[in-house]
Amino acid sequence: MLIEIRGVSFKNKGSELMLRSIVTKLREKIPNINLLMVNPLTDSICSKRVDLGFHRKLCFQIYGSQWGFGGALIPKALRQKYHMVLDSEVDVVLDASGFAYSDQWGTRATIAASKVIRKWKEQKTKVILMPQAFGPFTGKKIQSAFKIIVENSDLIFARDQHSYKHVTQLVGKREHIRIAPDFTNLINGDLSHDFDMDSNRFCIIPNYRMIDKTINEERDLYIPFLINCVKYLYEKGANPFILIHEGDKDLWIGKEIEKRIGQKINIIHESNALKIKGIIGVSEGVIGSRFHGLVSALSQGIPALAAGWSHKYEMLFEDYGFPDGILMVKSSYHEIQQKIDMLLSNIEKQKIKKKLIDQGIIQKQLSSIMWDTIFNQLL
Repeated sequence: MLIEIRGVSFKNKGSELMLRSIVTKLREKIPNINLLMVNPLTDSICSKRVDLGFHRKLCFQIYGSQWGFGGALIPKALRQKYHMVLDSEVDVVLDASGFAYSDQWGTRATIAASKVIRKWKEQKTKVILMPQAFGPFTGKKIQSAFKIIVENSDLIFARDQHSYKHVTQLVGKREHIRIAPDFTNLINGDLSHDFDMDSNRFCIIPNYRMIDKTINEERDLYIPFLINCVKYLYEKGANPFILIHEGDKDLWIGKEIEKRIGQKINIIHESNALKIKGIIGVSEGVIGSRFHGLVSALSQGIPALAAGWSHKYEMLFEDYGFPDGILMVKSSYHEIQQKIDMLLSNIEKQKIKKKLIDQGIIQKQLSSIMWDTIFNQLL
């Protein structure tokens, strides 16, 4: 069986975590499975793809559209020798885009997916949309494109009730449209032996999307908000550090915080998504704006506060029974203090941890059910 994993990247550590979660689960269930991914031309991750033992598809990807140039002209024996495959040879596509099909990202990704998914249907390739956030869909173009995606998919998993509502309001309730949580809760992190837990106790995970995907008021308040969090954590002796979950723009935020507070702060820029999850798993607490960084915290019973830019953050904290973990960037310094005190207080912290662990068990069970549903389709 040949499975293509779509919508993933090694640049975004949440996306890499989804990829590694999928690979781990598939190879546990189907040891001899063949896997591949198509990378954007800007995603220079050949070595990581080789490390995972991926086949290479004879095409490349630009803005979600796949382009091939005469791959079928290469003799099959030669293609097999170098682990190269054609689009028509793919049996199953797993789309793990995370959050791409929505007004908030424009129409391009949704339209591109609708074009390729119709071709896959004609080739009898099964298509499964892994748990992800969807919607809203307000424009006619994106509505039309997403309807095509729904009609030509074998399974669609909305990651939360809000996303499920966006989808079903557009196309109605369908048997193949389900709800399942983010599935990275099933994969373990990997902590480096030399990580200094005493110097890096409280984790701050910035997200540049809080600047380029929010209204002007929130955009202007985001870095001052993070600075207030960092200052108070220093005041409480909590040894805050900044963990980069994606690229140079998040790193810029970290350096900007350091510059404005006039104090050295540890900024950790780890390239391995599993090690990032491992770091989060030994933190005393987390304040974050990266969705999968927050999943990594909550699913490991680590108290966290979220400052987010879409509905997916509120839905995540609802799933873990901790709606009080949402923190607005326009919060006053006193409100920030109260929220952080809640995570640092031994009594409150233990209550929160117990709730997260209990809810985490339920979320993992739901993820396991989701995988059972997928394997029923594949096997």
